[in-house]
Amino acid sequence: MELSRTRRVCIFGLLLWLSFFVLSACEKIEEEEKEWEEVERPQMLFTDTTLLDSYDKDALSWKLKTAYLERWADKEVVYVRPVLVDIYDSLGERVAFLRADSGRLDMKFTYVYAYGRVYAITPKGASVRADSLLWNKKTNLVKTDSYVRVVSEDGDVLQGKGFESDAKMDNWKIISDVTGIFQDAATRIKEEDKQQAAEIEKKDSSKVEPVKADSASTDSANVKLVKLDSLKTKSAAGVAKPVPKNRAMPGNRPLARKRP
Repeated sequence: MELSRTRRVCIFGLLLWLSFFVLSACEKIEEEEKEWEEVERPQMLFTDTTLLDSYDKDALSWKLKTAYLERWADKEVVYVRPVLVDIYDSLGERVAFLRADSGRLDMKFTYVYAYGRVYAITPKGASVRADSLLWNKKTNLVKTDSYVRVVSEDGDVLQGKGFESDAKMDNWKIISDVTGIFQDAATRIKEEDKQQAAEIEKKDSSKVEPVKADSASTDSANVKLVKLDSLKTKSAAGVAKPVPKNRAMPGNRPLARKRP
């Protein structure tokens, strides 16, 4: 009886060991059959302050500053966030800037696309707010099809759909559906009318040619100097006669004299 019990325990232990071995072998086979999934990762990744400069010939055109930059191997696109762009004039002075939540550009700097709460300041002091702005190097223009809100340097508020400007954002326009609020409109219209009238008068006066005086043909009769104490009249024969002091001029009443 004791031997049979021992055999049973051994057989039961052997079965448990075999079952554990089979299960572990199956798990290894399943692990070997699984394929590794490739996870795409950016080729370039910067999570610190990064500066990108763009030059027009030898002059600095604009400078982009960001805190996050990534570039993928199969694409020439660079993604950045946020977008902080400073725009410079030909003398190297900063004249405007642009801010946005995110942006993208290519490695050749042929375009810069800023999107998400775009805010810009023009050289003249006007502010521009839009959902997105696109700068194209080929046309050297800044455009968008979204709605924009512009506050001019005079405090006028303009809104509309579509926006176009030069790269320096010095000359801009809203494309369509323009509405606005103008500060001191009546006073400014009067001032503009006066300025236009002065310009028109100046142009008209410049068209009139001055008469040239010829000393050889100038007659003394063309220039008359009249003095009150030597006033003369002409008779029918054309001879000048002095006017008597007591005689009144034609059409005038004689002055009454006071008797002593």
